[in-house]
Amino acid sequence: MNIHVVDSFTDRPFGGNPAGVCLLPAGPWPEDQWMRRIAAEMNHSETAFALPSAAGADADWSIRWFTPLVETNLCGHATLATRHVLRTERGLLGPIRFSSRWNGVLVAEADADGTVVLDFPAAPGTRVPVPEGLAEALGVAPEATFRTGALGDLLTVLPDEASVRAVTPDLAALAELTRAEELRGVIITARAAGADGEHGSAYDTEHGAEYDFVSRFFSPSEGIPEDPVTGSAHTALAPYWSDRLGRESLTGLQASARAGLVRTVVLGDRVRLSGSAVTILSGTLGESAARGCGPGGGVDQQR
Repeated sequence: MNIHVVDSFTDRPFGGNPAGVCLLPAGPWPEDQWMRRIAAEMNHSETAFALPSAAGADADWSIRWFTPLVETNLCGHATLATRHVLRTERGLLGPIRFSSRWNGVLVAEADADGTVVLDFPAAPGTRVPVPEGLAEALGVAPEATFRTGALGDLLTVLPDEASVRAVTPDLAALAELTRAEELRGVIITARAAGADGEHGSAYDTEHGAEYDFVSRFFSPSEGIPEDPVTGSAHTALAPYWSDRLGRESLTGLQASARAGLVRTVVLGDRVRLSGSAVTILSGTLGESAARGCGPGGGVDQQR
């Protein structure tokens, strides 16, 4: 059984967000504990497991995502990585429908040039008071905070791009806060600083592209201190910034150490996220590790 490491939302190795991708043989899902152990061994923010659907199903593949600690409800970069592997390893172009456990059917389309476009449900935020302890955990006072519904994140607006880049969070305090608030993680964001220091589109010289807003994402309670590029977070970021800036199409720069660009288009209650990916490593699970891939494993109650 093959397993891959793919860098997503980047066009070059060692950028963007690395994800594990394991394409499973047709049949029932393996035990949840086996997938958790594989994800923990890979030790990336997420590892995706994809299973071919039976004939006549409403999707082509089923997909699940695991952090090193828990199963998560939605992951953009690992879905992009999976669609990339299906193109490079199986030669599959065009749209593929992925059946997910919590978000219905997700469509991912791959072009011949390697661009992948994800069609995900939008997660517009609802404004809420700034949770007690958040400013202290981040080291900066937020301008506003929004809960993102089923996505489970707290969208946190900071004063400017420099504030987003400068944050060095107290991860233990942030983990305690997210557990207490029943959150997956915290998104911090601000509008891009223009070349003259004013708000407006900025140019990222490393990636050779303009961007309209910046973000970072922290989910320490789920084993992700800081996620390099978070596709799912952009299902909340895109509606927020599209509403503020008055444009359907935007580009977000996730300003982590690895960094990556996510191009977004808001279409009603859906968001299209696009980016590229690069395969870093392809290998084969050892016989003893693959042997644990047996059917079973009931419903995992973790998000």
